[in-house]
Amino acid sequence: MLPSLHSSAGRGGAAQVAGPGRPSCLARITWAGRPGPSRHAALPGWSGPLTGSGSEGPRRGGRAMAVAGAAPLPCPLLLAVCWVVAAGTAAGAKVLPSPSNLNYSFTHICTLNWTWNPPENVSSSCNLWYSSDIIINGVPEDRREWSKSRFRVTDAHLNEEMRLRVRSECKNDSTSEPSPWVETSLLPKGIPGTAAVDLGCVWHNLEYMACTWRRGENASSDTNYTLFYWFDGLENAKNCSHSSVDQGIFECIFNLTFPKDRRTYPAIIILIRGDSEEVRPVCASKNPTTLVKPTTPRQLTLSKTNDRIDVKWSESETFPRSCLNYEVKYCNGDSDNGQIIASEVNSVSIAGIDPNSKYTFKVRAKPKRDCYNSHLQSDWSEEKSIGEKRDSTIYFVLIITIPLIVAVSTIILLVYLKRLKILILPPIPDPREILKRMFGEQNEDSQSSAKDDPMNAFDRLIIEEEIHSLILTETSESSNPEKENR
Repeated sequence: MLPSLHSSAGRGGAAQVAGPGRPSCLARITWAGRPGPSRHAALPGWSGPLTGSGSEGPRRGGRAMAVAGAAPLPCPLLLAVCWVVAAGTAAGAKVLPSPSNLNYSFTHICTLNWTWNPPENVSSSCNLWYSSDIIINGVPEDRREWSKSRFRVTDAHLNEEMRLRVRSECKNDSTSEPSPWVETSLLPKGIPGTAAVDLGCVWHNLEYMACTWRRGENASSDTNYTLFYWFDGLENAKNCSHSSVDQGIFECIFNLTFPKDRRTYPAIIILIRGDSEEVRPVCASKNPTTLVKPTTPRQLTLSKTNDRIDVKWSESETFPRSCLNYEVKYCNGDSDNGQIIASEVNSVSIAGIDPNSKYTFKVRAKPKRDCYNSHLQSDWSEEKSIGEKRDSTIYFVLIITIPLIVAVSTIILLVYLKRLKILILPPIPDPREILKRMFGEQNEDSQSSAKDDPMNAFDRLIIEEEIHSLILTETSESSNPEKENR
């Protein structure tokens, strides 16, 4: 490895070339009319004298005289010379041997422990360190580590090709070069595109975790998956048994609780495997503090005093005190556009309200950033209202509706009374009309019956006489009261 070289023009035209940890090159060529004794350094491809002091002053028996032909050594040439010298020095640096017996093993699900043996024949003066890289599908991750330990613990990528490479280095030693990389691979098993995708988890109210995912694009429609989880504190990985499938979305729920006063939580390692060897497994590591979602606030109560409304709700029993913030949204009337008030406690008071208006309230909770690094919020609580709103539209409707109802009722009543009058006081028939109809019908009947049956003629005459007598009687009775009235 060659050091980087830097050049700068020095005083009197001298060129200076330096590299880290290397002595600088300072040279000037002079053409003296009478050379005196001097120290010379032979440069490859150059036959002139090279002085390391840059210039010489008056000498005994003569002095160095700069003539018109005197010229400084060109900077590009000096760079080339010093580069050759530095390359020769670097060529002699010792390359360290590589670590040996690089291997891996699973300590838990989705957790790999990479181990290796130290290189042989390393000088005791070497401050030996190891540099390691993780390569996923041929792309190095930005997670290079330097350590004196001979192991490294990483998450496993079972759905992708994973390689680990390591080499040895002597820190702060310019006489040796790092060793070549040595690496080993962990290849995926199963058919590509069959692993579960779109894995997402939510830690509900610090009580249980719910994870959802979908089938891989190349997985068959009857492929089933099983979720396993582990975290530091569990002896063995556990199987998530509360699983369900709805419209191609898998969901599994498992209990996840820690002491209430705990503020740091271990990573949750999740493994999802298929029901056959053809389905690729997939691993994921979840930071639970980024997945916290509080439960919906309950027992929302409202109280009104003059021009102030007090809102209160129950505290969470699973979250530590002062680890939740709240948002209270209230609206005037039935409008959805309301105001939001932030609160750090489970109550809030709102002053300056309109006593003749109706107010609607709802509350939600969200984790504090001091406790959890989660952006999830609870659902809004059930809405509750207080007060009454006077709606002018009601009065307008009543003004129109009441007269309309009265008018319709009057018409109906008049129609009904007319029919009732007819039933109570029926009209008196006109005898003339009755006689006209009767005699007209009788004449027609007598004529037709006379032709058919001569015996009925006498009966008809008797009936006509009886009718005449009845009419005369009714006429006399009706005339007597008129005379009395007179």
